[in-house]
Amino acid sequence: MKQKAYARAGVDIDLGNRVKAGLPQLLASTHRREVLGKVGGFGGLFALDTRKYKQPVLVSSVDGVGTKLKIAFALDQHDTIGQDLVNHCVNDIAVLGAEPLFFLDYLGTGKLEPHVFKSIIKGFAKACAENHCALIGGETAQMPGFYQPGEYDVSGTIVGVVEKRRMLDGKGIKPGDVVIGMASSGLHTNGYSLGRQIFFDRLALKPTDRVPELKNTIGAELLKVHVSYGSVVQTLLKRFNRDGKPRVIKGLAHITGGGFMDNIPRVLPTKCDVLIHKGSWEMLPIFRIIAEQGGVPDAELYQVFNMGIGMTVIVAVDQAPAVLQAINKAGHAAWTIGEVVRGQGLAKVV
Repeated sequence: MKQKAYARAGVDIDLGNRVKAGLPQLLASTHRREVLGKVGGFGGLFALDTRKYKQPVLVSSVDGVGTKLKIAFALDQHDTIGQDLVNHCVNDIAVLGAEPLFFLDYLGTGKLEPHVFKSIIKGFAKACAENHCALIGGETAQMPGFYQPGEYDVSGTIVGVVEKRRMLDGKGIKPGDVVIGMASSGLHTNGYSLGRQIFFDRLALKPTDRVPELKNTIGAELLKVHVSYGSVVQTLLKRFNRDGKPRVIKGLAHITGGGFMDNIPRVLPTKCDVLIHKGSWEMLPIFRIIAEQGGVPDAELYQVFNMGIGMTVIVAVDQAPAVLQAINKAGHAAWTIGEVVRGQGLAKVV
């Protein structure tokens, strides 16, 4: 059969259709009863059950995976990338108290590689199912000549919901409150440009090199999946923030790009600072290597990387032990890592 002109130009519509034919089966695990219509429509349909809320507020966020993709390209391993993106977006809305409803993805590439596409979508579906979030649509763009061979970019948009009176805004935070940190799995999806420079340029490692301190290859360590804190956050809010009673969980910060210094202030009142104490949690080996061999000042490390803490929770001091115990019971390592003091809305690592 003669190849079509558009395919000769680099965009194979028929290939795209064949690859997407299996999407309904892949996305079945993410289905929620509120989803209407079928996969492949011009728009995803979601019928929010407003009877469950008095004042429902929709919360949305959009993000990408950054240069973590370079590690996936180097190892030709793409199944974790979709999980990273979904979990990152879930965490971004979780800090407001929202639970996810649905997710949409965008994948742009020069040439559509079926095994890569399927791996990424499987990752999206796995994480969406784990977070009880419907994957209701997406876009796959073939753009020859736009990306380097073998490379692509992904982004995702999430929409969640929270009862207005239950939204977390940080207004109740006051001096004396305690900061609890929940463990990350590694770099998550931030700091990879500097991380790649440290490991592959400064330390001259290859992605397949095994690093004794990690008991793993550096590539596999850098591809560890971004942790989702959505479920544990909902558990904490339901248990500790009850209607008619003072809030125990006062503010949450997702420690992403900008580290502690730039993310915690996003939830602080202007007259409060947070002091984070170095050494108050068990630092992952990968961050010890970065700190000891990266040649980067401490102040910058804690602004670029999460340094082993993926989410911070600001709580009333008298309930901190109970909150810590609840987080541990939910399967997340966590520590008391700081406190709130009088200040100007800053986070400081001391």
